[in-house]
Amino acid sequence: MPYPRRLLNSGEELALDLRPHWWFFAKHIVSGIGLLVLIVLIVAWHPHGFIATFVEGIWGVLALVWAAWLVLKYLNWNFTHFVVTSNRVISRTGVLAKKGEEIPLERISNINFRQGIWERVIGAGDLDIESAGRDGSSHFEDIWHPDAVQQEIYRQMEANARKQASWHVAPQASAAPPTAPSAGDIPAQLHQLAELRDKGVITPEEFEAKKAQLLERM
Repeated sequence: MPYPRRLLNSGEELALDLRPHWWFFAKHIVSGIGLLVLIVLIVAWHPHGFIATFVEGIWGVLALVWAAWLVLKYLNWNFTHFVVTSNRVISRTGVLAKKGEEIPLERISNINFRQGIWERVIGAGDLDIESAGRDGSSHFEDIWHPDAVQQEIYRQMEANARKQASWHVAPQASAAPPTAPSAGDIPAQLHQLAELRDKGVITPEEFEAKKAQLLERM
């Protein structure tokens, strides 16, 4: 299930939508090895009578519990998202009870990742994001290719910084009062308006209104 687009802010773009690496299941699957060993011992031992029934019953209950636990872990994996957008980093998990964390890009100060030898082979690892928030540091486990995710977050941070800088520059640039066009410029502006009208950029009504304003200045 992808990250719900309705949870994105207006104008926000999705860069990454990741679920935990399949290594997330490793410790849960390994726990089933004990059950496999137990059934092998039961088959090899060939007990009889009450002992056989009791041992097989215990193994059956454990197998059902392990299977149900694995299903719950799969649902938890399916509803866990690590998301990078053009504005923030989002962590969201939970099937019924939800837990979420958001880190605005402009508040991130440092990003570190850790990979062991085996994790480098399978493309998994952990990510630590330091920010100017209440907790200061957030830890994320079982991330796909954490080095690539680190670089993508830095790219989005740079793009977000450029966007915010342009927002601050734009009001200053527009603060200067517009100068009235000279009479010699008006024919050229009328020609440009006609081209915009012909291309469908402005409507004929908008063209006529602007034309009347320019002619009044002549």
